[in-house]
Amino acid sequence: MDSFDAFPRPQSADGPATILAIGTANPANVMDQMEYADYYFRITNAEDKTELKRKFKRICEKSTIKKRHMCLTEEILKKNPSLCEYMAPSFDARQQIVLEEVPRLAKEAAAKAIKEWGRPTSDITHLVFCSAAGVDIPGVDYRLLQLLGLPVSVRRVMLYNVGCHAGGTALRVAKDLAENNKDARVLVVCSELNVMFFRGPDDDHFENLIGQALFGDGAAALIVGADPVEGAEKPIFELASASQVMLPESEEMVAGHLREIGLTFHLASKLPAIVGSNIERCLEGAFEPLGITNWNELFWIVHPGGRAIIDQVETRAGLAPEKLAATRHVLSEYGNMQSASVLFIMDEMRKRSAMEGHATTGQGCQWGVLFGFGPGLTVETVVLHSVPI
Repeated sequence: MDSFDAFPRPQSADGPATILAIGTANPANVMDQMEYADYYFRITNAEDKTELKRKFKRICEKSTIKKRHMCLTEEILKKNPSLCEYMAPSFDARQQIVLEEVPRLAKEAAAKAIKEWGRPTSDITHLVFCSAAGVDIPGVDYRLLQLLGLPVSVRRVMLYNVGCHAGGTALRVAKDLAENNKDARVLVVCSELNVMFFRGPDDDHFENLIGQALFGDGAAALIVGADPVEGAEKPIFELASASQVMLPESEEMVAGHLREIGLTFHLASKLPAIVGSNIERCLEGAFEPLGITNWNELFWIVHPGGRAIIDQVETRAGLAPEKLAATRHVLSEYGNMQSASVLFIMDEMRKRSAMEGHATTGQGCQWGVLFGFGPGLTVETVVLHSVPI
């Protein structure tokens, strides 16, 4: 007998991976976007940069963001003045904050998802955790395991510094785990804080101000599993397919560099146009098996990388304004929460579907698309199927 025959082979699930529960969480500290420019230039001791402040106010006003949640309070920033400078070595101070706050916020979101799911934590078999903050060994995934009291046998996947598209990446990984391991239940967590890249203004780095006006903090969690147990589990969406593509000649469109001063972001002005010009190619590849070519037949969950990106997607795909209403709402209420954003929009989508009296979770549409955009320039495309409410 071949020695490999002695090892059990994992059985595959019968049906597709489904999302069985969603939970979200944000820090209690809330910043009003229209007041943020005054606060930002005051707390960073840069009120003498009047022209830069004027430009920053205009960025905040045009962002369509109303408010953002941030774990960095004024008290924390006053205790850590290096965070308020542009080039000051501050990595240690930032790490000290995020290594506590990232898993804490993750626990809050995960606890909500587990409560909605309704099954014991001992039934969780896998954990997929992604974050752009808190790089350490063992990682924040291990810390979350402890905080939730999960079994030590849980198989963990930690995705560090993937970028804003990581929400789609986490779904793609969870789909593979759930469908290729019968009875698997995957806890997916995206916990993001802007602590690593908060910094004061600099006259020679105007793009820094765009990030300071855009990003917020938040965590979202999902339970993913195939073959829902009748009477014990209620699916919200089915994950029909998941794919990733890197757009050609776009490597410098979005970039992040982790250094002694923390994480610096670089955003090219051409980014929205590059995303827009490639959106139909991604859609055609994803929906060719279904024969769908009218993109208004879909429900839409788009990473809110900023107003310009959302506008480009809407225009290039020829969408009716209401198609991106949930995406614009999340941007308005929370800003760009990196990987967690699309999961917040997914939660908003299913809530709106119920409130508006739709029969299914996709606001009256059978099929939908989730797009994640991030460094690379990388596009994650997830095809979703709505289910009865």
